[in-house]
Formats: sequence, structure tokens, C-alpha cells
Amino acid sequence: MPASDDLALLVEAAWEAGEIARRHFGTGPESWEKDQGQGPVTAADLEIDAMLRARLLAARPGYGWLSEESPPLAARGPRSFIVDPIDGTRAFLDGSSGFAHALAVLADGVPVAAVVYLPLAGLCYTAAAGRGAHLNDAPLAVGARKRLDGATALVTRAQLARDFWPGGVPQLERHFRPSLAWRLALVAEGRFDAMLTLRPTWHWDIAAGALLVAEAGGTVSDGTGAALRFGDGQTRAPGIVAANGALHAGLMRLRRAEAG
Repeated sequence: MPASDDLALLVEAAWEAGEIARRHFGTGPESWEKDQGQGPVTAADLEIDAMLRARLLAARPGYGWLSEESPPLAARGPRSFIVDPIDGTRAFLDGSSGFAHALAVLADGVPVAAVVYLPLAGLCYTAAAGRGAHLNDAPLAVGARKRLDGATALVTRAQLARDFWPGGVPQLERHFRPSLAWRLALVAEGRFDAMLTLRPTWHWDIAAGALLVAEAGGTVSDGTGAALRFGDGQTRAPGIVAANGALHAGLMRLRRAEAG
């Protein structure tokens, strides 16, 4: 099955997810905290998850399934869906438009088709392996900045603690967006130079955005600089770092205390 065929399926499903989110948004949907400090979940998350699982697996019955909100399903072949029904649930509950639906298809643990859709902002980011990344059909490219000092980065203050950076803390201009998938999409768009988090990060939060960055010409890795691989019984990566090649290399030198 070509990645482009899977992408068309993901786009249709993401639009339907957006319709469900719009119906719940601002209505104070039922919500509760999940176990083990995983954050909130709402009735909207669960309704979207159920719709996506039914729709996507009906279209691709041999694919596996990995979602934040439902049990995994083993694949009968090399491909699996990986989804976050609402990435940025706290923002959704707070009445912010900065939440996203993040959907991807993995082939042997590598994303090959991806959608990050912000329904209230009218932003639909898409990517397919070897076909580039797009925002509402316009091609995307990561920024060209080479100098690390002063680069704009989607990163929290906690990720710039000295213990994380044996080679020296990077002097970044910090920004924030509530959805990890959207942060990656914004790097793919060239709106920000980098995004990073060095804490354990759920695969469903980052798989779709990782393909966006890669297809937009960027470099994306886990927090140690190793290649990202999703699924295979694992659900978290040791962080994520995304930027153009030059800035990513500079960040990794500081992470490893290497000479420039």
C-alpha cells in the first residue's frame, strides 16, 4: 500500500476527528485524570479514539494499532497506525485552539504517512515518505539558520537545566505551544528553528510530527541523538530534538560536550 494512499485515509479521518472536537469544544466535556500522572482525558478524546480505531482498521484490517486512549493491537504485517486523538488535551479543556489530532502510519517502526490537524486553527499538516511535507497543500521547508545562539526554539525552561547540557546550555529564544505534534509541525514549517524536550516522550505525541520535520528537510532524533523508532513494544522515547541539520548538530555537541 503506497504511503500516499494511507495519507489520504489519514486526512479524511483527521477531518472527522475535527468535527467531533468542534462539537465538544467549549461545552465543558466530562474529564478526569489518568493514572501515573499521564494527564487529563475527556469524553471527546475517547469518542475520537473510538471513531479513528473503527474507521482506520476497517479500511486497513491488517494494520496494527497504537493509541494514547485504547489498547494496542498487533499488526498482521509491517504497518501500524499510531494516533493521539487530542494532543494538547489541557489546552482543549482550557478553551484554547492549540490542540491537534496527530495520526501516522508506521512501516517497520518508521513513520511513512502523517497528519497533524488543528481544526479550530484551520491548519492541516501532511507528509508522506519521499513526497515532502505540506501545510494546506503548500510545501514546507525547515528554516536555514546556522547559528545556534539566539535560535527560536519551542522548549520549556526545565529542558535547559545545566544537567542536560554538559557542553554548556544553548542560548535559545524560548517559545511554547501546548501540543508536541504542533511544535514539530512548526519546525517543519520554518516558523521556529528548533523544538526539543529531553524527558521521556510518548510515541503517539511525536510520530506524525517527526515525519513532517524529516520530509521538510530537517533532522529529528531522540534526546540522545539516536534515530527514532516507534512501536516494537515501546511507547516512549528518551526525548526528541528537531531542527535543521546544522542546528541539530550544534545541540548534540552541547548534549555530548563535543568540540565544535
